[in-house]
Amino acid sequence: MAGPQKGAKPASKPKVMAITKLYTVSGNSVKRNKKSCPKCGEGYFLAEHKDRLTCGKCSYMEKTRK
Repeated sequence: MAGPQKGAKPASKPKVMAITKLYTVSGNSVKRNKKSCPKCGEGYFLAEHKDRLTCGKCSYMEKTRK
């Protein structure tokens, strides 16, 4: 019998790397799409939630108005 084996995982689609969502490249310049954490520095981005921006490293939070 030729068929999928029991417990075999289906073939997965290639995933887009998450870093492509954080930066925009145009010509010779690179622009950050998300805001950086003021406490941790330029390498740490703030996560965007419904009503706030938060840092996963130091728990810094900013309220946003929507």
